[in-house]
Amino acid sequence: MNSSILHFISPPIPYFLDCGRATFDIGERHITRNGIGVFDLIVITKGALTIGENDREWELQQGEGLILKPDAIHYGAAPCTSETEMIWIHFQTFGSWKEYGDMKECLDNQADLIESHKQIAYLNHCDVCSIFLPKHIRVTQKEMEVLNNFTHLDQEPQSMRNWKRQAAFQLFMQHLDRDLASMSDASAFLLAEKIELFIRQNYARNITNSLLQQELNYHPNYLAKCMLKIYGMTPIEYLTYYRIEQAKKLLIQTSWSVARIAEEVGFNHVSYFSSCFSKKEGISPSNFRMKFIGPR
Repeated sequence: MNSSILHFISPPIPYFLDCGRATFDIGERHITRNGIGVFDLIVITKGALTIGENDREWELQQGEGLILKPDAIHYGAAPCTSETEMIWIHFQTFGSWKEYGDMKECLDNQADLIESHKQIAYLNHCDVCSIFLPKHIRVTQKEMEVLNNFTHLDQEPQSMRNWKRQAAFQLFMQHLDRDLASMSDASAFLLAEKIELFIRQNYARNITNSLLQQELNYHPNYLAKCMLKIYGMTPIEYLTYYRIEQAKKLLIQTSWSVARIAEEVGFNHVSYFSSCFSKKEGISPSNFRMKFIGPR
C-alpha cells in the first residue's frame, strides 16, 4: 500500500493525549474541522469511512487507519454507506516532523530535519533518531490488539490510566515504525543499525573501515552505502558525529578540560577535536560550554 510518510525526530517521542471510539450510522459522515492542533490517528474497526484532509481523500475500510495532521482541514468526504465504527487517538510532539512522499524523500531530508529539531526541542545536545510512520495504515492483528487495549484501560483508576495509555500508544507507534522499515529496504536498515550500535558501544576506540569490515563481515563500500541510505553519512562520518554529541554532554555535565574530553570520546589530538567540533557546531568547545554554564 503506497502511502506518504510522517517523519518525526525523537526525543521527545510523540506522546499520547486522548482516545475514544466513534460510530457513524448510514448517511452520517466525519465532522469538518480545521487546525485542531493535535495529530488524529483513526482506525476503522467496522464498516468504511471516506475522509479528506485538505485536497486529498481516502476511503478507509475495516482494518485501515490514517494519521491526520494537526494543521490541516479534516472532513467527511462522503456519507457512510454502512454502520461504521472507529478508534481515534490524539497525540502530539514537541519535536520536528514533516510529511514526505516516500522513504527516499524522508532519508534525503533527514539531516535538515534533525538540525531543525535541535533548534526547537528541549536540548541541542541530545542523541536523536528518526521515527517513520505511514500516513495510511494497514493495521495488523497484533497492532489491533494493542489498540483494543485502550478500551480495557478505561477500567483502570485515573492514577494508572494515562501511564498505561502512554505505554500502549508508544508500543503501537513502535510497531508502525518497524513495519514501515521492514517494508522499505530491510537489509539496509538492519545493517545500518548494527553499524550504529557498534559505533555507539565502541566510539572511544580507534574505529576504522577495516575494523568495521572485520567486525561486521561486509565490505566497507557496502557498509558505507547502507549508512548513507539510512543515516545520510558514512560510518566514519557517523563516528565523528557521535563522538561530538558525546563531547557536548561532557562539556556541560563535567568540569573536565577540553583535552580530556577529546581523549575520552576517541580523538587523539585536541586540535583535531576542536576543528571537527567547530566545523559541526559553528562554535568552539570552550564557547559551547560557556553558553550553558558561563565563564569558569
